[in-house]
Amino acid sequence: MRPALVFIHGIGGVRDPEADRDSWLAALAVGARKAGHSREASALTQNGLVDTSFVYYGDLFVLPQAQGGTAPLVEAAEDEELRHLLEYLVDTLLTMCADDGERRVLQHARAELTATQQAQGSGDLVRRLVNVCTTLLALPGVRRGGQWASGRLMAGHLSQVTRYLARAEPDGDGRTLDERVRSRVLGFLDDDRPTVVIAHSLGSVVTLEALHHHRGPIPLLVTLGSPIGMRTVVHPRLRPQPPAAPECVERWRNFWDRDDIIAPRPWLERDVLPNTGGCLPVSDRVDSDGIWVHTATKYLAQASVAGPVVEAIRLAGERASA
Repeated sequence: MRPALVFIHGIGGVRDPEADRDSWLAALAVGARKAGHSREASALTQNGLVDTSFVYYGDLFVLPQAQGGTAPLVEAAEDEELRHLLEYLVDTLLTMCADDGERRVLQHARAELTATQQAQGSGDLVRRLVNVCTTLLALPGVRRGGQWASGRLMAGHLSQVTRYLARAEPDGDGRTLDERVRSRVLGFLDDDRPTVVIAHSLGSVVTLEALHHHRGPIPLLVTLGSPIGMRTVVHPRLRPQPPAAPECVERWRNFWDRDDIIAPRPWLERDVLPNTGGCLPVSDRVDSDGIWVHTATKYLAQASVAGPVVEAIRLAGERASA
């Protein structure tokens, strides 16, 4: 039995899982070639090395009343938590920004966030948070990198983080939104064969929690641009507490870019306890080009990311055939 490779995405709108799987594989092959694994890089894109799946759960965030069935509604979020998330993003961008014009935009957004503390009612707060996102879209990196057409869409996508952590929105069977998302992830994992897991952004939060319910071998977990260490929004709300490496994980590599505003505390080994096998995340910095570096494919195209993945797949294959 061949080993498996599972990709798990972060926030965003409607996706084509097959197209995303192919683009992530192509980026991983680029990184593999840079790492000196040309033969394995070709095998990756030709499905000759590993059985690859892309876990898509974005549809679970679409609300029944959303216009056209696709537009996320920020009203479903924990509005105050979304304010904290935006506050963190603005403050992080202010520490990184050297352009005077962009600093003025960010200072305006910060003033709008301060005003939201006096907002009267959920509707008023939501409207103000959407206005903050609209202001942030004046920044070229946020507008082009995030590919958000409006402040409302940006707020809706960011609210997926707080909606997941709210442990609410039960379905007809009483399963909350976060339970349904984790169930989707677990449905792609096989107890009988080793699986390398690569999780991006919010997907790293989902994966960390889901793997605590998985018993099959995970020879390597890779997290990219992870918000797990985000103190005010994510870290204190993870389950179980205190956060720890899942028992099934043998190695955990965490990668962050110094210009990635979603990874505020990138050294996850300082925020996560080891499992009984002694596994802790090992964090490494990468440097990507461009004004928006949070994209999963930018991480995957790095030799330092792809190299360990290819090596883990090879070792897992040898283990499976032994």
